[in-house]
Amino acid sequence: MNTQMQPPLLELVDLRIAFAGQEVVHGVNLRIRSGERVALVGESGSGKSVTALSVLRLLELAQVSGQVLWQGQDVLLQSAAEMQRIRGDEIAMIFQEPMTALNPLMTIGQQISEVLQLKKGLLPREAEARAVQLLLETGIDEADRRSQSYPHQLSGGQRQRAMMAMALASEPKLLLADEPTTALDASLRMQMLNLLADLQKKTGMAVLLITHDLALVRHFADRVAVMEKGHLVEEGDVQSVFSGAHHPYTQKLLDSRPSREGLLPAREDAAPLLVAKDLQVRYPKATPGFRGWFRQDLFTALHGATFSLAAGQTLGVMGESGSGKSSLAQAVLGLIPFAGELALGGQTWQNVPSKDKPLRQRVQVVFQDPYGSLSPRMTVGEIVAEGLSLHQATLSEAAVEQQVVATLAEVGLTAAEFPDLLNRYPHAFSGGQRQRIALARALVVNPDLLVLDEPTSALDVTVQKQILQLLQDLQKQKKIAFLLITHDIDVLRAMAHQVMVLKAGQVVESGPAERVLEMPAHSYTRSLLEAFPKG
Repeated sequence: MNTQMQPPLLELVDLRIAFAGQEVVHGVNLRIRSGERVALVGESGSGKSVTALSVLRLLELAQVSGQVLWQGQDVLLQSAAEMQRIRGDEIAMIFQEPMTALNPLMTIGQQISEVLQLKKGLLPREAEARAVQLLLETGIDEADRRSQSYPHQLSGGQRQRAMMAMALASEPKLLLADEPTTALDASLRMQMLNLLADLQKKTGMAVLLITHDLALVRHFADRVAVMEKGHLVEEGDVQSVFSGAHHPYTQKLLDSRPSREGLLPAREDAAPLLVAKDLQVRYPKATPGFRGWFRQDLFTALHGATFSLAAGQTLGVMGESGSGKSSLAQAVLGLIPFAGELALGGQTWQNVPSKDKPLRQRVQVVFQDPYGSLSPRMTVGEIVAEGLSLHQATLSEAAVEQQVVATLAEVGLTAAEFPDLLNRYPHAFSGGQRQRIALARALVVNPDLLVLDEPTSALDVTVQKQILQLLQDLQKQKKIAFLLITHDIDVLRAMAHQVMVLKAGQVVESGPAERVLEMPAHSYTRSLLEAFPKG
């Protein structure tokens, strides 16, 4: 039966949501039918997540009006007891970050069993067996053993699968998936999306996918609804919206793919700035039994990596979680011991703070999370000036402020646009603005090398494009070298001159970005590229 002929499973009618009298969702109308996959798309602050949370009446401090019709009944008028039944029994939700959504004090099996006992009335032993079965169905290996694990003992992909198993435990008719793959590697993202599609077909449930990743929408959804600043601005089947978007905001989202146009061309004769030969990173590993009393085993996270990077160029490093990317970055930053050779401009780390201080000025880092990488107790002025107080301690207070203001202006933050900029705290800025502050903190000491650890993965697509264009401009102006760690193939295509591919700590392929990304020689590289959805 054609789903378009079925009555709506969920219907939002003139939905309005306000906080403290300030309306953030303005008259949204949306229908979802049984078995449909609908994507709700928009940037941060567009109202996607609060719209989804209103369906389960999880917005305690909000004023919600209009109608949220679940199988014809308005959930806004239901009793607390009836809502308790609907949650999980009929409508389930998967959240973006499983580490905050899962209970750290209970095993995965216990958490799924709890749902089964509460919602399905199973006995404890029956619930335990069913929990293991659900973990198997969501693709977790050794499900019996993994069910006894706590969330911190699982990988990101395993945690997300466990959360999916918990959501599906009560066999809901509608699954709300709020950015369920954002924190995962490209191959894991596609695995999770394919798994969700398979489970959706098997159970016949409807799915509302909340995301800002348009490539995933194209791959997964039947219909797409686009939100901008609380307004539903466009809706239709995926093919028609992607091929002929009518609203300027939808067109802007579709045009936000990173571009290589502003990249500084690579010079063949450029002298290497960073040189690594047979670079190895090892970590101590617990040895079981009494042998562990007398000796310590080592786990090798990075096996003999050899590479070089010239000034004004970008080396992109790609690979799945556990491939050794982070270990490589930490070694380059002098944060962990390493074996082999590693030199920046002829200098190497000596693990002596006083001797390493000059090198610390030459290499700086920008982290993935613009929210967690800035101290909430320091002002923007203090954050950006911190490096100067360490590396240029003789500067006067006026000179420090002048340099901080100039550096913030370089990354697009000025007092004209943000009054009293230096005295503001990070919470007053958006994610993209915070990442600009993090860039200013790194640039203020004039480094030769920036380590960029997933610098745009937490940002909306339009903001991502702005930050990448900014990085391209800064590289042109300052001839800074970038060591770029990312799982986003589009970011590599836009930014990298050279690409190095890591698998289980081994360099399996490296070379010019165009060749590695367009004509990969290694099967692992091909699998990563195939796993990344085309936008």
